Amino acid sequence: MANLSNLRVAVLATDGFEEAELTEPVKALKEAGANVEIVSSKSGQIQAFRHHDKGTTVNVDRVLDSAQPNEYDAVLLPGGALNADTLRMEPKAQSFLQQMQQAGKPFAIICHAPWELVSANLVKGRTLTSYYTIQDDIRNAGGNWVDKEVVVDENWVTSRQPDDIPAFNQEMLNLFASFTPTASGSR
Repeated sequence: MANLSNLRVAVLATDGFEEAELTEPVKALKEAGANVEIVSSKSGQIQAFRHHDKGTTVNVDRVLDSAQPNEYDAVLLPGGALNADTLRMEPKAQSFLQQMQQAGKPFAIICHAPWELVSANLVKGRTLTSYYTIQDDIRNAGGNWVDKEVVVDENWVTSRQPDDIPAFNQEMLNLFASFTPTASGSR
């Protein structure tokens, strides 16, 4: 298993995230030793969904207003149509993702979360997958959408849906491990 003990991961999410797409990757990251923070546009708790039905709630560690991209080594974007559609229109989320990308940090993105990358103008020229219903959005933004369980393109790993989480988690851990900073803070 990858050792991510020096890795700080921001999980951008808000109400309406797909439960398994946050909880299972976060569990895998924590088991690998990563320091994971749930970053949201609101404080308190955020509501998970299991497709159409309400699921559990998750505590927010930091609000987007106080989270700085330079404090994190990687970002996880769980899906859920409501979650992704809300965050994609949040200028602070767009800026956060743009700064993470400019710094070349690794991203793990699943399901509807590529919408956030589309709205942050980061998709052009990238190859990725997503939930099939947003393939037109990705293509219209200049991305190359493919229907695969998991796709790794440079510093991004993308996946389609909850059924793909085992493969997604493995590739996320591999990708993040390849970007893990050393104890001195350099790669």
